[in-house]
Amino acid sequence: MNGTPTPNSNEAPAIVTEQLTKRFGSVVALDGFSLAIAKGQIFGLLGPNGAGKSTTIKILTTLLDASSGSARVAGFDVARSPVEVRRRIGYVPQLLSADGALTARENLDLSARLHGLHGARRKERVQEALAFAGLGNVADHLVRTYSGGMIRRLEVAQATLHHPEILFLDEPTIGLDPMARKTVWERLEQLCQDHQVTILITTHDMEEADVLCDCLAVLHEGRLAVVGKPEELKSQVGPGADLNDVFAHFSGAVIEHGGSYRNIRESRSAIRRLG
Repeated sequence: MNGTPTPNSNEAPAIVTEQLTKRFGSVVALDGFSLAIAKGQIFGLLGPNGAGKSTTIKILTTLLDASSGSARVAGFDVARSPVEVRRRIGYVPQLLSADGALTARENLDLSARLHGLHGARRKERVQEALAFAGLGNVADHLVRTYSGGMIRRLEVAQATLHHPEILFLDEPTIGLDPMARKTVWERLEQLCQDHQVTILITTHDMEEADVLCDCLAVLHEGRLAVVGKPEELKSQVGPGADLNDVFAHFSGAVIEHGGSYRNIRESRSAIRRLG
């Protein structure tokens, strides 16, 4: 990604997992996952449905307890200090987090209140978020009238109102057209460059992974198959390889490939049901 600050090797990683494991009965969704993500990176998790990507995100955002192993986010153990972790992160899930019955301004104002922002500070952050999302001219329109790209920009703005150190996004551009997708990428790059936010995304979009991510990890059946920069991973597969080849080589799978408010809600709901 152009313009990304170079991580300082002397700094503690933004995210560290050690033998992180999650079991659902007899099913092992995550199996001994160990990884360190440097501060200031956009880091991508790749893998087929059921590989453990969303499970990893949920554990790191304190929404799910690990069965064993440990994880530290922004220097805090997710199991022992979940409140401290939540104060320092933003999270944009696959499912819609913006309320279609409210305006963008109302959605942002509600989020700001939930983050403990009050008075003039809250109004300032809301205006800042509207500008960041490029929604100033439609701030008082109902979100249900927005396109999918506008909704996603609003959701990113909601998740960063409190200036988090780390931002998690589960399938950030699912269902978006190419122009809307590019605009979301630009907003994420801006966050990373201007505010040194560490960003962790899951994606099935290999172009997104190649263009946006500084480093990638491929998960296969809950285990870490490989980690490295996009160009390094392509070179490991062979001359002329692209990230589709990397995905197939390390995960043993082929990528399976929305809009209005309804379109984006339905596409994300379908992805959720598929795991």
